[in-house]
Amino acid sequence: MKRYLLNSLSEKEITALTRRPAIDFEKTFAVVRPILDEIKKDGLQAAVKYAKQFDGFSPPSIYVEEHEFAEAESSLNPKVKDALKSANSNIFAFHKEEFPRNISKETQPGVLCSRQFRPIDNVGLYIPGGNAVLPSTVLMLGIPALIAGCRRVVLCTPVKGEKINPAVLYAALLCGIKEIIKIGGAQAIGLLAYGDPSFPKVDKIFGPGNQFVTAAKLLVSTDSAGCAIDMPAGPSELLVISDEFANPSFIAADLLSQAEHGADSQVIYITTSTIKAGEVEKEIAKQLPLLPRKDIAAESLKNSFILITDSIPDAVNFSNLYAPEHLILNTRHPDNFTDLIRNAGSVFLGEYSPESAGDYASGTNHSLPTSGFARSFSGVNVESFMKAITFQSLTKEGLANISSAVETLAEEEGLFAHKNAVTIRLKQ
Repeated sequence: MKRYLLNSLSEKEITALTRRPAIDFEKTFAVVRPILDEIKKDGLQAAVKYAKQFDGFSPPSIYVEEHEFAEAESSLNPKVKDALKSANSNIFAFHKEEFPRNISKETQPGVLCSRQFRPIDNVGLYIPGGNAVLPSTVLMLGIPALIAGCRRVVLCTPVKGEKINPAVLYAALLCGIKEIIKIGGAQAIGLLAYGDPSFPKVDKIFGPGNQFVTAAKLLVSTDSAGCAIDMPAGPSELLVISDEFANPSFIAADLLSQAEHGADSQVIYITTSTIKAGEVEKEIAKQLPLLPRKDIAAESLKNSFILITDSIPDAVNFSNLYAPEHLILNTRHPDNFTDLIRNAGSVFLGEYSPESAGDYASGTNHSLPTSGFARSFSGVNVESFMKAITFQSLTKEGLANISSAVETLAEEEGLFAHKNAVTIRLKQ
């Protein structure tokens, strides 16, 4: 990993360090657009065509059938089932507390305003099935959808051959999801967004994916015939801040845990101690060769760096500029610095709070903003699966109380029909 001293960098150099490795989406868009256009026109037939072309799709049905759920439940390792149940319990307990509160306020006598939440009717969940199987992502998306009360939740995931990984199916069962499509990639995003006479389109798509899935999500979200998406998503990232007391083996393990996600992932280590930086580098060199995904992690480390700062507040200030997906604050007294944190997807406090805990079972969500979008986006939560509707109810007295303001402002903007809608009521 490259190493920098913060106090020796110019403002321009610091800004450059906050930029992620460039992704050439134009080339990806060129591949994905024709796929989406064909699915928009031919629906399910086109989606299946591309599933066969890219994933060797061969099942007799695109849907997971009832007997497949039963087989998955009976064949799954009991230890894995117990782990998924434990994670499900914690994630549900935390997300249940996120359920938004309706509000009601009489802003003036006779003017009652309220805000009420409603679930999004139809949502699509995309679960990758390439380099890694992700039943945890099923829980992270399925549980808040369940709590929100979405009427229809459909899950798409690619399948090699005929069967979906049983852990994915079992996780779906825990979330009450029974509509599962054996199609992945950009073709799954197209099917979810545009639908088919036999497959109703969804209103919003959630879930991570490779560059083709991400490109497809971006394209359908800007198409009036498409649908909304959860957030812009890019490669995984982690920023770790530590003082001189932190255990270097813990820090190295945390950095590698995120680096193994993909060659385009980025991990950053910020410390106040040059000695600690060297210790962490030695630990990385020791732990890396032992990983099954060591080649992927090694590529990720080429995009990554160590930053030496004079103080923890300086480290947090840089983190706010970078706006990491995951932030670990591994210091003796992390609570002393939490008020300084403004931009981060999810934060892990203290030496016994690895990022892996949030990825699987602590209770918070692991679907988080990347590429600096933590400056303006939250991670997936129950509200992500809902929308708020405002209501107002005015009595004649209430309308009279605000009539002067409404009529004056409408006249100022040259919208006299707006003004008349008030005036005509008060005259009668």
